[in-house]
Amino acid sequence: MSKREKLVRKLLDPQVSMTWQELVTLLHGLGYQQDQGSGSRVKFDNGNPLEAISLHRPHPGNELKAYVKRLVAEHLEEGGMIR
Repeated sequence: MSKREKLVRKLLDPQVSMTWQELVTLLHGLGYQQDQGSGSRVKFDNGNPLEAISLHRPHPGNELKAYVKRLVAEHLEEGGMIR
């Protein structure tokens, strides 16, 4: 199983925690580029405006909230990027 497959499984499993860096690694592997906004805002863009993902970097910790994982997973599934 590749690193990307492991990260996708981690993203899709609500019982497993995922760090911000793991999400960034996964999105970069799927062709997204990171664009830092103001403060903790970050946009991930793959060239298609309809597939852009806008998030806030988690703070003070580094672990993603469950709802963020769910939203990103749904977005990637709808776009046919995963599953």
